[in-house]
Amino acid sequence: MMIYNTGFEAIISGLTAVLLAQMLKVFTFYFKTKEIDFEKMATTGGMPSSHSAGVSALTMSVGLIDGFDSLLFAVSAGYALVIMHDAAGLRHDAGEIARLVNQIIKDFYKSNIKTKSKQLKELLGHTPKEVVAGLFLGVIVALFVHYITFYC
Repeated sequence: MMIYNTGFEAIISGLTAVLLAQMLKVFTFYFKTKEIDFEKMATTGGMPSSHSAGVSALTMSVGLIDGFDSLLFAVSAGYALVIMHDAAGLRHDAGEIARLVNQIIKDFYKSNIKTKSKQLKELLGHTPKEVVAGLFLGVIVALFVHYITFYC
């Protein structure tokens, strides 16, 4: 089945970028902490941003297929910018607030909270560096999928 210049190419690019970013989180976490944590593959936050990777791969695929001057590319690029801004802005700030609330609760009760379920999830968003890394990963994946399918 040939997927070159179809919607399937864009879908495959986006999903591949997301899956690859989620797998890379295990490795980047290991290099940072020297601990292997496969749960990182199913969490938000971390390096690289899978949100950024997915939307940038999708957007790049749309540009390669329909042209970078098409209406569909413009809509896709706008969508990607909103997602990436949200990942680095609002969701990152919400994670910082959760971290502060958890610390306040810990200090108030002068003891550790024993279960994870009582704590707020702190790693919600991304740093700008994680978002940019996801952006580049998505573009590379889209180019790879586009040109590999063209030559196969």
